[in-house]
Amino acid sequence: MKQHMKKSYIYAGLTVLIWSTLATVVKLVLKDIPNFQALAISSAFAFVFLLILNIINGSIKEMKHYRIKDCLTMAGLGFLGLFMYSALYYYGIAELGSQEACILNYLWPMMIVIFACIILKERITVKKIIAMLMSFAGIVVLTLGSGGASSGNRLFGIIACVTAAVCYGLFSVLNKKHSLNQNVTMMWIWFTTAVCSLVLSLIFENWQPVAGVQWLGIAWLGIVVNAVAYLLWAIALKGASDSAKIANLAYLVPFISIIISWLVLKEQITINAVLALVLIIGGILIQSISLKRDGN
Repeated sequence: MKQHMKKSYIYAGLTVLIWSTLATVVKLVLKDIPNFQALAISSAFAFVFLLILNIINGSIKEMKHYRIKDCLTMAGLGFLGLFMYSALYYYGIAELGSQEACILNYLWPMMIVIFACIILKERITVKKIIAMLMSFAGIVVLTLGSGGASSGNRLFGIIACVTAAVCYGLFSVLNKKHSLNQNVTMMWIWFTTAVCSLVLSLIFENWQPVAGVQWLGIAWLGIVVNAVAYLLWAIALKGASDSAKIANLAYLVPFISIIISWLVLKEQITINAVLALVLIIGGILIQSISLKRDGN
């Protein structure tokens, strides 16, 4: 059990570092490219990468054993968890400052804890509640100091980011509930996302030419952020005995993301970020102490 949790923490840690680049890269890419177009192309990159990976490691052979119900399940997970989540989050980033969008989006680890207790019947403890509240308090503190960088309809941007968090929290728990190969599942999920995004983009948007640097940004989103990071996160949650302990690590992403946006986008870091870091790290330390005493 200890070994499984250790691997889950390693996978989750790598995911946190990669996800910290998401808001900044999306903000840069969406300057000249419509939301659904960017999502469609980056999702296609993710699908092709995972298709090649599954062919190399032999996982693609499992497809012949999957029933129509399994394929529909993976497509449904893709529509809820990554198409709806990504579309709403991209919109939120376009309407808000990248810091604020990232902060609001990180309600989703809290949603994982809530849905895990409801759907998976995982035990909720006093320490888990305290850790969750401390980390969430860090998110609130950051939000109070990040409204100045809004670049569009702030209300709609906030609603989009919060709804995206609900979608991804529910997706993470439902994905853990189904015993499907994660390599194959994530491939199907990004295929579903690419198709849905392409259809909506062709209906509602005018496609724009993609320049050389923008291709690099989209490739990073598609291959590294979408394919590699989401796969690592799904495996981390799948192997964890307690989803909350892994989910709590994700609260580090907003702080790291703020540093990246400060370096790249020149968005100001406020004193709120320092206070939030103390709360976020405090929540994670409480979970780590709980992990050692539980012997997981």
